[in-house]
Amino acid sequence: MRRSLAAAFVVCALLVVGGLAVVGLRVQQVHLAYQLERLHRDRAEMHTMLRQLEIEVATLQAPGRIEQRARQLGLVAPERAQIRLAREYTAAGTGLAASHKSRVAALPADGMRAPIR
Repeated sequence: MRRSLAAAFVVCALLVVGGLAVVGLRVQQVHLAYQLERLHRDRAEMHTMLRQLEIEVATLQAPGRIEQRARQLGLVAPERAQIRLAREYTAAGTGLAASHKSRVAALPADGMRAPIR
């Protein structure tokens, strides 16, 4: 009788522990479902914010807006004589080497050398 009572107690204890484990897992599942829903909502908000910021950047980068802002600041378009071609950015140039080569070529032939900057 004692043995069957002990076995029944063990079975009941296992059932209680198993039931508590199932309830605990269900609570965790509900908690994770709420967290997942919140993350989905946050992601949608971030996506909306990203789109708004992309629109704002495109608006701020619009050539017309930049030109208007430059006029407000008193800037004017350069005259043709003020424009200098940077050789290192042209297709024929190869970067700094082309720039240095053009500087050497521009030195006076009489031996007087201007400082290279």
